[in-house]
Amino acid sequence: MSPSSLSTPCNPGSDGRSVLEAPVLESTATTLWLVRHGESTWNVAGLAQGWADEAELTERGRRQAAAAAAQFGYRPVRAIYASDLRRAQQTAAAFADVLGLPVHSDRRLRERCLGDLEGSPHSMITPEVTGFADGLVIDPDTRPPAGESLRDLYQRAASFCDDLAAGLRDEHRFPGLNGPGHGDVLVVAHGGTVRVLDAYVHRVPVDRMTWRPVGNGTIARIPEFGL
Repeated sequence: MSPSSLSTPCNPGSDGRSVLEAPVLESTATTLWLVRHGESTWNVAGLAQGWADEAELTERGRRQAAAAAAQFGYRPVRAIYASDLRRAQQTAAAFADVLGLPVHSDRRLRERCLGDLEGSPHSMITPEVTGFADGLVIDPDTRPPAGESLRDLYQRAASFCDDLAAGLRDEHRFPGLNGPGHGDVLVVAHGGTVRVLDAYVHRVPVDRMTWRPVGNGTIARIPEFGL
């Protein structure tokens, strides 16, 4: 696998703090920041979330979101995008408060749909259903009943990524963008979505992806996005 921003994520510790290691540089290139939502009630309960939208951020999750967002107050962010699921929206709201920007929701940033398995304990879901094991994708085309495969998720996220990049190049209109300009872009999503977006940007096909842990509140940096 090619080097990626997830190799050294900015991952908050138990107190929700994290440190963005990249300095602020004057540049016309856009940096894409990928953020996983804060800890949710279903994370604590060990339940598979997927598209289920009952979970909310815990108090710790809200602290993680606030601490991550506070680090962007001095950065030139031009747009915030987020999954339309509650846990991502609550996390994105912390960034919106700091930056004074609206949150643009996009269903393509949702977590992988787990269909009939949503709400089940993670301990009951096997690699034969998930398609990954031991930190590697082993079958990108397997899917849970009524759910998505990893390839489905990858292609869905890639569609968002392509449209965002085209919007930054002024090839078509995209919510929150008015053609070429200065400023970073924030995407608040889910563990699975962050993984596949990072892989796609770095031209790693889904069947060659790793599947490493992405903790709640993780921030990943992708410089010169869309070039």
